[in-house]
Amino acid sequence: MTDFNKIQETLVNLDAEGVIQLVNDAVKEGTPASDILNKGLIAGMDIVGEKMENEDMFIPEVLMAAQTMSQGVEILKPLLGEDDTSAKGSVIIGTVKGDLHDIGKNLVAMMMESAGLTVHNLGVDIAPEEFVKQIKEKNANLLCMSALLTTTMPMMKQTIDAVVESGLRDQIKIMVGGAPVTQGFADDIGADAMAPDAGSAAKKAKAIAG
Repeated sequence: MTDFNKIQETLVNLDAEGVIQLVNDAVKEGTPASDILNKGLIAGMDIVGEKMENEDMFIPEVLMAAQTMSQGVEILKPLLGEDDTSAKGSVIIGTVKGDLHDIGKNLVAMMMESAGLTVHNLGVDIAPEEFVKQIKEKNANLLCMSALLTTTMPMMKQTIDAVVESGLRDQIKIMVGGAPVTQGFADDIGADAMAPDAGSAAKKAKAIAG
């Protein structure tokens, strides 16, 4: 019997070798790859996200946990059928035009991938029309925008306006984040959600797009 709690615990302890060993053992035992992924690895990353929210874990450890998880996922990839890997939601994420900050945004993208979502990370300095183009191309159901400067925050509103003008607003939820972004600002510009950190961003994304 595969001990999923042990996989979660080993992942939270950042023991990459241990996670690889446990995933391989579970595969040998005939445990379905989707169970190992969902009940072991993704559930472990959910704990990491909670610890990050509570400030029991910090960015370097969270990045290590995400990397450890992806090593486990690599083992499972050949075994996961199309239906198992078909992610629960398609996310477009990027830092708005004029802003070149990407560490927090990349962490959010990794946490969302760890939560089982398909993430299209566009990078930094993304214009409103590029966000719109990517939403159409990727058939996304969640748009995540980051801004770290008060001077680039208005770009979020311009992007949402562009999404509305394109007629796509009904098919997509919009989440915003970044150090200066507040819930009040998110409400004012018509966003569906605001996340103060990567852990809560991943949790909200899963709830919205999953």
